[in-house]
Amino acid sequence: MRQILIIQGGGRPKGNTAQLVAAFKRGAEEAGHQVEVVSLLKKEVKGCLGCNACRYGKPCIQKDDFNELAPKIKAADLIVFASPLYFWTLSSRIKALIERFYCIAEKDTDPPLGRYERYPVKDSALLVTAADNFFWTFEQVTSYYQYAIVNYIGFHDRGMLLAGGCGDTNDGPQIDKTRHLHEAYEFGRKIFAS
Repeated sequence: MRQILIIQGGGRPKGNTAQLVAAFKRGAEEAGHQVEVVSLLKKEVKGCLGCNACRYGKPCIQKDDFNELAPKIKAADLIVFASPLYFWTLSSRIKALIERFYCIAEKDTDPPLGRYERYPVKDSALLVTAADNFFWTFEQVTSYYQYAIVNYIGFHDRGMLLAGGCGDTNDGPQIDKTRHLHEAYEFGRKIFAS
């Protein structure tokens, strides 16, 4: 059994992203994993100020919900980043949370990959929904995930589900008209199968 933390970074409470998350969660739980979903629609996490207080052993000076989320992040075996595609990348809510990972990094005199610090070793996955599904729709979001989460922070990528073609958001969620909910369920069910 693994501890899975899903960070839902936006979208409507019952929209395409929420439905994708629910399907992934159901699959992972059926596989025996413990899954918690944290919605950043309900939690306030501000972006990093770069004050470096955390580098001197002090807690983050910002008084928001990140301090509650940090222990959950540290305890998780897998962190799933789930977001609607906003202007071709992750929502600003998830970006703010990722910036604050700086608080959980530790000083390292010989850091890997040319970084200045060492982050906890975690597995990660990406779930993204989008209205359209052009050949270039997900280029920027996958590049950001690969560069920031995998290459820089050093998480181990367990995969991505890029759920394009979910329809115009003005017409309400339409993910149920695609195969993405089934794909998310199977992704969750098999996330640690290999």
